[in-house]
Amino acid sequence: MADLKKEIENRRTFAIISHPDAGKTTITEKFLLYGGAIQEAGMVKGKKNSRHAVSDWMEIEKQRGISVTSSVLQFRYEGKCINILDTPGHQDFSEDTYRTLMAADSAVMVIDASKGVEAQTRKLFKVCAMRGVPIFTFINKMDREARDPYELLEDIENELGIGTYAVNWPIGSGKRFKGVYDRMDDEVIAFEGADFRHEVKAQRLSIDDPILEGMLPEDQYQTLIDDVELLSGAGDEFDLKAVHEGKLSPVFFGSALTNFGVEPFLKKFLQMTPPPTARTADIGVIDPFDPHFSAFVFKIQANMNKAHRDRVAFMRICSGKFERGQDVLHVQSGKKMVLAAPQQLMAQDRSIVDEAYAGDIIGIFDPGVFSIGDTVCDPKHKCVFSGIPTFAPELFAVVRQKDTLKRKQFVKGVEQIAQEGAIQIFREPNAGMESVIVGVVGVLQFEVLEYRLKNEYNVEIIRENLPYEHVRWVENDEETSILRSSSSRAILRSSRISRAIACCCSLRRGISLTQPIITRTCVLRISRKTHKTRKRPPYGGLFLHRAAGCAIRDTGGCAAVSRTRERSSR
Repeated sequence: MADLKKEIENRRTFAIISHPDAGKTTITEKFLLYGGAIQEAGMVKGKKNSRHAVSDWMEIEKQRGISVTSSVLQFRYEGKCINILDTPGHQDFSEDTYRTLMAADSAVMVIDASKGVEAQTRKLFKVCAMRGVPIFTFINKMDREARDPYELLEDIENELGIGTYAVNWPIGSGKRFKGVYDRMDDEVIAFEGADFRHEVKAQRLSIDDPILEGMLPEDQYQTLIDDVELLSGAGDEFDLKAVHEGKLSPVFFGSALTNFGVEPFLKKFLQMTPPPTARTADIGVIDPFDPHFSAFVFKIQANMNKAHRDRVAFMRICSGKFERGQDVLHVQSGKKMVLAAPQQLMAQDRSIVDEAYAGDIIGIFDPGVFSIGDTVCDPKHKCVFSGIPTFAPELFAVVRQKDTLKRKQFVKGVEQIAQEGAIQIFREPNAGMESVIVGVVGVLQFEVLEYRLKNEYNVEIIRENLPYEHVRWVENDEETSILRSSSSRAILRSSRISRAIACCCSLRRGISLTQPIITRTCVLRISRKTHKTRKRPPYGGLFLHRAAGCAIRDTGGCAAVSRTRERSSR
């Protein structure tokens, strides 16, 4: 038991979030470099003579220089086992980022020193704040001309509504960036040289050291002395409890590209960030130190290995110890299984591990059993973790394959990518898959879908965009037959309806049956029992419309309109 507690306390699991191009992937590379996981740091936009970033393993990520899917990287540093979740910054892939944050115990928020808080930073911060996740701020790109540090701190406090504490303080910016002052250790860390591939040498000096005074220009040294006095007199006190509650964000300055300030940040961050935290399940709060194993699936990725075209389920261990080959219960299916080949993840690279502890993230081979949000636990101690939220698509397109002979590859590709949560597909029950309606959150997801189908499944597609914004489901209590959608959601179809058709329409205040019905898709139940009219309740409530005798359930992006025998659609 003592060994179990010690192993769990040494785990650190955190996500890296930011607006696009703030430097998430670059700082992740530097963490791997200092942890000894790699010998040379890669670049996001790698050239022929340089390595690509480890976390950007997809070809489309290497070509475009952006992350399109989250990556898991595990390594050890100073006795601690670190699990990093590198998330996409672009808003079109924010759904993947939100799901990944469910598996993190803390978050590192990267901010561009020249821009401050940006739009996507605000959105991701709100998600973390809702869950009470501790947030650590790294103000990046100090090697370029940056805004005043005081302005940056004020921007964070005003825009995000969180207190800040500057753990270190920059000495200049741009070409005059010489290092940082560590407030906790009361010393200056002066950096020597600039090398984005390897570790940078640092010289630690007292602020009164004559060497430091001779190293810095007179005006810069005097500015440093004034800033130190001002911070010590007017700055807030550091409160670790407030940090763990998500009310105070420690702020660090540095440059990930030149390796200035990254290692000091990593050391201090590991001292401040909490070990694995408790998770809520149907039986109550699951303590990470509980000896009984439990975990949940937060991500599924297909085709990570080009040779085998496999599927990997990413699993966050919430309590206890996992051992290779042990019997577990897949709660959603009610079946027992043996997880014989758990994998330690390093982006695309994987290796078999014999044991893992609460806080770790492991990869499990998925033969098509797992779905996002599934719970895996000890068969003798059953529990179900709260589900991972899904998001209503905002953009729709009809997708079909160019070559009809490749229907099998097309169906497999679309369904597997849908199971990853990257897209949502809609189709009429009992209809074929010659063409499907694809719903996405952002337009770049269409491009990723097209690229992956061509490169991973050898299928070229024809895409026709649809000018609609919402999908609506219809419910029926009479004579229903159960079907399944691509997202494993139950679909009920009434035998009394000649044909059920859903529409994608732009809605204002209520649901209107006068909107043109344009696409066939999967439909939930159509009810003829209710003939009352009510005001529209808050998000997720029941909306009853006196038209064609239908009760329409508005789920904020997941409802439908149907065509009955009595009413013909336009």
